[in-house]
Amino acid sequence: MNRKYELVYVVSPDATDDQVTELQTQVEGIVQRLEGQIEKTDNWGRRKLAYEIGHHKEGTYVLHVINGSGELMKEIDRRLKVFDLVIRHLVVRVDEDERIVERRKSIRTEASRRRRVARGLPPDRQPGEGQKELDDDDQDDRFDAVEDVR
Repeated sequence: MNRKYELVYVVSPDATDDQVTELQTQVEGIVQRLEGQIEKTDNWGRRKLAYEIGHHKEGTYVLHVINGSGELMKEIDRRLKVFDLVIRHLVVRVDEDERIVERRKSIRTEASRRRRVARGLPPDRQPGEGQKELDDDDQDDRFDAVEDVR
């Protein structure tokens, strides 16, 4: 059964850009070999770590969104534990969370439609109904009249 996972790993700051790219290529190769699919790959670049990990104060963060099986993720997890360049990694299943959010959103929409019908309004909002959203900050003049009082 294919599920959606997010894989984030932190690569040692000693690694070159070529080594990070090679690591990404190896992860992509594992995913393809085990019949998975990479939905998105995002290199966040070099960032400061929240806390020191083994004498490292910063690292290169990489995110992969992967559609695949649990066996695929076990294999990736096993492989990333072996790489010396990878300081930390984390795999999170996100399809369950997306399903819960979608269900809650549909429940809220249905409740809103019932309330609107009970008030004698059409079930869905009409264009121009409700609060106006300002698309441009130039139109928002709420803070223009602030004076420096000293």
